[in-house]
Amino acid sequence: MSGGVDSSVTARLLMDKDYDLSAVFMRNWDTRDESGSDSGCEWKKDWHDVQRVCKMLDIPCRMIDLSREYWTRVFEPSLQRWELGQTPNPDVWCNKEVKFGALLDHLTSKDTWIATGHYAKKSWSSPPSLLSRFSARSSFPSNLRPKLLRPADRSKDQTYYLSAIPEVALARAFFPLADFHKIEVREMAKKWALPTAQREESMGICFVGEKRRFDNFLEYITPKPGPIIDLTTGKTLGRHRGLWSYTIGQGARIAGLPQKMFVAKKDLHTNVIYVVPGADHAALYHRTIIAENWKWIWADSPPVGTDHEQGFRGQCQFIYRMQPAPCTVKRGDSDGTMLIKFDEPYNHIAPGQIVTISDGDWCLGCGTVAQME
Repeated sequence: MSGGVDSSVTARLLMDKDYDLSAVFMRNWDTRDESGSDSGCEWKKDWHDVQRVCKMLDIPCRMIDLSREYWTRVFEPSLQRWELGQTPNPDVWCNKEVKFGALLDHLTSKDTWIATGHYAKKSWSSPPSLLSRFSARSSFPSNLRPKLLRPADRSKDQTYYLSAIPEVALARAFFPLADFHKIEVREMAKKWALPTAQREESMGICFVGEKRRFDNFLEYITPKPGPIIDLTTGKTLGRHRGLWSYTIGQGARIAGLPQKMFVAKKDLHTNVIYVVPGADHAALYHRTIIAENWKWIWADSPPVGTDHEQGFRGQCQFIYRMQPAPCTVKRGDSDGTMLIKFDEPYNHIAPGQIVTISDGDWCLGCGTVAQME
C-alpha cells in the first residue's frame, strides 16, 4: 500500500475474498541522506494514511525499508543516464527492481502474492494455444503462463510502467482494479468512507520524500554548461546547464527569438544541445528506434517474426499514455537489441526512454531507446 486511494480500495476489495490478507508499505526514500533529518518528509504521511486505512479495515500492516535498494538499483542508474543527457523512466525500474524485485525477496513464502493498485490486468494462457503465434523453438513449461494486459480504464493504463517485470514476478502479481475505472474507484472509496477517499492523486517520478520537482533531483548532478546551437544555421543561441536540462522534443526556453525553438538532438562528446525552429520541424521526427537491453516478459518465447526479415507486427509505446503506434519489430545486429520501425514518423523520442511492444492488449516486453533514425 502506498497511502493513496487506489491501493486503499484494492485492500478493501480483497477483504471480500478468502485471503490471508496483510499490508506492506515500502519506504523507498531516506530524507536523512539529504538533510540529516526526517522532519517534514512525505513518507511519514503516506505511512500514517496506510495505518489509518488498515486500522479501519482491521488488517495488519508493516513497513519495509527499501531505501538502500531504491538508491542503488533505481536512483543512481537514473542519475547516470541523466548525466549522459538521456531520458530515463525511474518508475519502470522501481516496479522491476523494488516493488516486484526487492520486496518479493522479502516475502519468502512461495504462497505469497502481491496485490497492487496498478491499473493493469493479468490473465493466464495455456502454452499450446500459442504455438502458432510464438517460435516453435521455445520450450514451454507444462503450467500456465501469465500475460500482462491493458485494463478496462485505458486512460489509466499502467502496463507501460509494468513492462519490465519478469514472468516469475508477474506470476505472483494481482491487479484487483483491472476491471474498474478511476471514477468508480473514487466512488467506492467514498462509499466505504476510506480515510484516503479525498486524497489527491500522486503523479510524477517514483522518488518519494520532499523531492517533488524534477529540478530538485539535479542537485546530485555536477553542472556542465554548454552551448545551445541552431541546427539549421549553426548559430549559437544560448547556454544550457547540462545535457540533462532539456529533453529531446521539448521547447527550448530561449528569449528574444521570433520563433519558438525545440530540442532536436544532443551531442555528448561536444556537450552541445541542438535546436530547430517550430514544433513540426523534420529533425524532430523519426521512423526507427534501435532499442537496447531488450527483455521479453516471456524470455524464452520471442514473438514469431522477430528473427526473420519481415519482422513481427505489433504496437509500440515510448511515452506513457501515448496511443500505441503500429510498428514492425525484429532483432537488431547486437545481442539484446531490437529494431523498431514505425508506419509513420513520430516525435518526442529520446535516448533512455522505455519503449514497449504489445500485441493488441497484450504487453510483451520492453527495452531502452538507444538511437533514433
